[in-house]
Formats: sequence, structure tokens, C-alpha cells
Amino acid sequence: MKRLKVKDASACMACLQCVSACSEAFYKTFDQNKSCIQIREKNPGKIAVQTCIQCGKCARTCEHEAITQNAKGVYMISKKKCVGCGKCVEACPMGVMVLAPGCETASKCIACGICAKQCPMEILEIVET
Repeated sequence: MKRLKVKDASACMACLQCVSACSEAFYKTFDQNKSCIQIREKNPGKIAVQTCIQCGKCARTCEHEAITQNAKGVYMISKKKCVGCGKCVEACPMGVMVLAPGCETASKCIACGICAKQCPMEILEIVET
């Protein structure tokens, strides 16, 4: 299975380069709410890097069969089938499914690696498990 992995979250400086790269790649704008990778402060001074773990909860929740797993194990959203109900967003245990205001369909990490290439600390990588 192909997925985005966080090598060492403690090295994250919360510079948001990964977040910016993701939202700009898919929405052509820097907006933290449109990124499929999230940097959150869990406790004072402790950063959490949240990514899609390709668990499939989104697919199992989708009543329209708009989310399917490809040959590499990545869950993908069919823009033709997605009705933008947001149930997949609610089901995501990592909080990284996106249904941006003004958008008709949801989006999620497709393990493209754009965020990993932009991380100055090199804490992100695409792995095959």
C-alpha cells in the first residue's frame, strides 16, 4: 500500500510548507482548510502532523461509492460520483478529509508526495507498505 508517512514529527517546525504545497496543488491557493495534511498543536509546544493513513473509513462511509481503493492501496474520490455530503469528512479519524466551502466534492490525500518534496526538515515520505 502506498501512503504518506511522517518519519519524525518531533522535528516539525510547523512552517506549513507541506500544508501550503497541498492546498496550492489542488486548489491553487494557500488555505490551511483546503490541505489534506494538517499541522496541529496538540499540547503547548507539541506538534502533531496529521496525514491520511489510508484506512478506508471514508470509503466505507460513502453511500454513493465515490471512494474506491486503487491498485496501490490509495483511496481515491471520484469527482463524478461524489455529491459533497461530507459524511466521509466526518468519518475520517485523522481529520484530513477536506470539503472546502464553495467546492462541490470532497478531497483527500492521494499520496502524490508534493508535500514531502516541500518539507525543509524532510520528515515526510511516500512509502509502500
